[in-house]
Amino acid sequence: MRWPSRRIGLLVGGAFLALFIVVPFIGLHVPWVLPGTLDIVNSTGTLEVLALCFMFAGVAVGYDMMFGYTGLMSLGPVLFFATGTYVFDIALTRWEWALLPALLLTLGVSLALAVVLGAVALRVHGIAFAMVTLAFAQAFYFLVESNPHNLTAGDTGLSLSYTRLPSFLSGAVSNTRNLYWIALAFLVIAYAVVWLVTESVTGRVFVAIRENERRLDVLGVRPFRFKLVSFVVSSLIATGGGVVYILVIGTAVPSVVASTTVTLSILIMVVLGGAGTRWGAVVGAMVYVYLQQYLDKVGAEPSFTRLPAVLRVPLSEPQFLLGAIFVLFVLFAPGGIASLVVRHRSRRALGAPALSSLIRKV
Repeated sequence: MRWPSRRIGLLVGGAFLALFIVVPFIGLHVPWVLPGTLDIVNSTGTLEVLALCFMFAGVAVGYDMMFGYTGLMSLGPVLFFATGTYVFDIALTRWEWALLPALLLTLGVSLALAVVLGAVALRVHGIAFAMVTLAFAQAFYFLVESNPHNLTAGDTGLSLSYTRLPSFLSGAVSNTRNLYWIALAFLVIAYAVVWLVTESVTGRVFVAIRENERRLDVLGVRPFRFKLVSFVVSSLIATGGGVVYILVIGTAVPSVVASTTVTLSILIMVVLGGAGTRWGAVVGAMVYVYLQQYLDKVGAEPSFTRLPAVLRVPLSEPQFLLGAIFVLFVLFAPGGIASLVVRHRSRRALGAPALSSLIRKV
């Protein structure tokens, strides 16, 4: 009896979720595998890296709904990621608001921005849409860098004040375990929201827009409202990721949270995992962030200074290695990590009837 692939996916996802929940209680020493400064599973460095993996995975699955399902290649998710980081940080640090009002303000500002900017940007299509969203993102970058009214601290970065946060969140080092679980909860919530939207009638319209938007116009369906929904939901998820980021890292710096490099990284995560697959975006993001942190650790190893230049130079440049890995995936697995799983299933499906026929002949 063969189990449906969806049931298998739920079992695998549930198993990984259960494993990640108990990771902070695992004190195993695993040399040369973990990305943290210590090769211990529940060390502060490892939990922080895993929290970043979960956070970016949540943002990536939200972006996948817009890019992979709806076919909208936005270059502006960093705007909403930075909005979540800076508005939440300013409300807590500069204005000394409590946690809940600061969170509601952040989501409210992001919602208003997403509706207004989405309504403007979605008037154009294709590369023009990408350029408009990029322009908005760049404008926001220069805004926070200019330190308006001394709110963002400019290039020096705005450190988060923990005085208005609950005790279980006050300190990225002392409460790494709690922040780890919050990042994991964010990923679960983001994935659940995207799953509910994409599995609904609205999600089917998203796919129809991606395949042939003009056909929907002929059928009397106005794609604009659906594209705006996709844009707004994806933007709100990115904002949530920004809030989680500032809680985990504790400092907002324009070159880190508002640069277009963040957008390109998110796009690479989705393509690496497999656009339009949900779980592929999650895996792609986790693999990308893990490799980024792990290669930084490997490149800093003193023993590598004695290696030949042909090995030492690439190992000292993690971004070069990440780029090489991405190019290899594009060449040999254009559909990303998810396509490798689909190919494996297809081979098994084709091989099963042939094997049954051979058995009957024997």
